[in-house]
Amino acid sequence: MLKPLMTRSAAHLRKKWKSYLAQLALLVGVLLAVQAWQTRNVLTGPVPDLAINVLQPDGTTISTTLNQWRQAHPGQVVALHFWAEWCPICRAEEGSVTALSQDWPVLTVAMQSGPAAKVRQVLQQRQLPWHTAVDTQGELTRAFGFKSVPAFVVLDEQGQLRSATAGYTSELGMRLRMWWVRLF
Repeated sequence: MLKPLMTRSAAHLRKKWKSYLAQLALLVGVLLAVQAWQTRNVLTGPVPDLAINVLQPDGTTISTTLNQWRQAHPGQVVALHFWAEWCPICRAEEGSVTALSQDWPVLTVAMQSGPAAKVRQVLQQRQLPWHTAVDTQGELTRAFGFKSVPAFVVLDEQGQLRSATAGYTSELGMRLRMWWVRLF
């Protein structure tokens, strides 16, 4: 019984493979178009050197600039992850960002999530060992051209914005973007 079913399935696939490939191409095209629309206002080129207050994983806070933070990781590609404590999609990405930050320099940006004390409490409650810039009013997020979270940005070794996504990004998607920027 199983063999005739597999034979029919294989014959059907051979007959319809062009149609399935066209549908897949259409789906990929739609996803790329949506991503292009979502990131249409995102910066290109060098990233502005903005003043930031960064919560460290140990609970301390340092005042620095975005370029100083990036330069603390010489010769490395770095990522910025924009999120909000009230965002359910951001919550779904937490494990991916944590895993990525174990292998790559990642600065998260807590957009409109309250003052530093509240963001620190959220990080501790969720056990997130992140370096986090507090963006109380969303100014840093808007400076990059994002109007919503989550968003993910990859900066090359010279501080050029090279890859940006808005919406959910899988861990694999984050890692592939980091790898791509490092290679090219």
